[in-house]
Amino acid sequence: MKNRTVTIGLVQMQMSEDPQKNLSKAAALVERAAKRGARIICLPELFRTRYFPQWRKSGKTPFVETIPGESTYVFASIAKKYKVVVIVPIYERTKSGRLHNSAVVINERGHLLPTYRKVHIPYDPKFYEKEYFEGGAAYRVYRTKFARFAVLICYDQWFPEAARAVALQSAEIIFYPTAIGRIAGERSKEDNWAHAWETVMRGHAIANAVHVAAVNRTGVEQKLRFFGRSFVSDSFGKVVKRASEHREEIVLAKVNLGLNEYVQRGWRFMHNRRPDTYASLLKKTKRS
Repeated sequence: MKNRTVTIGLVQMQMSEDPQKNLSKAAALVERAAKRGARIICLPELFRTRYFPQWRKSGKTPFVETIPGESTYVFASIAKKYKVVVIVPIYERTKSGRLHNSAVVINERGHLLPTYRKVHIPYDPKFYEKEYFEGGAAYRVYRTKFARFAVLICYDQWFPEAARAVALQSAEIIFYPTAIGRIAGERSKEDNWAHAWETVMRGHAIANAVHVAAVNRTGVEQKLRFFGRSFVSDSFGKVVKRASEHREEIVLAKVNLGLNEYVQRGWRFMHNRRPDTYASLLKKTKRS
């Protein structure tokens, strides 16, 4: 197995009601991760704000920004200074006025790469995202100096098709910036939600022979208690690093991307695929 390593950094943080404070704190944590050796650094979903989709839309539009914009200027400077790649999830307003839950990837030269816009949009109690965001239309794989990776955002993590699609496009790591927790009062179910969240992504790692890095927020915001537990999994589905539930912290993990090829040669999942039998995957079901 050929060794090819990269250190990735996940910034698990708690958000305040002040977008400027969130931006300043995130910038300081990203700089700290860079100084500690991280080469690819990822922030949580919608890091500049409290998780506002837990409320139905009232007519006001919470904090939005353009690309390029305030957040990208801040992190482009950091990326260029430390020669690192930074993944910056924001609430985006496009030039045409469309609203997306997006992630900006900034390379080690401080250049903005094409934006990924969250494809799968949930609509569940306390996760009313369809009232705020349009779904994106494509997956992207970023070919950077340190690794080839994809960014899939939060609810995307439940869909095996998304993980398989980016793996087929040669992603070596899938980053999942996330805002997920439990509704206050559901004490009997709390372990089930966190366990399912981690397990499904570890399954994607195994089935696609890729590393997975999931970064969550932590803390309590009104009726939602975010469960932290940001983690990195290798391509055998083994968790190599996991954050706590309640603390803000930087998760640093040195991963060997050479393991991906070793796992893929062993399982041969891609080689033995049967696309000729998958036509039903393109049909909408009666429940959709």
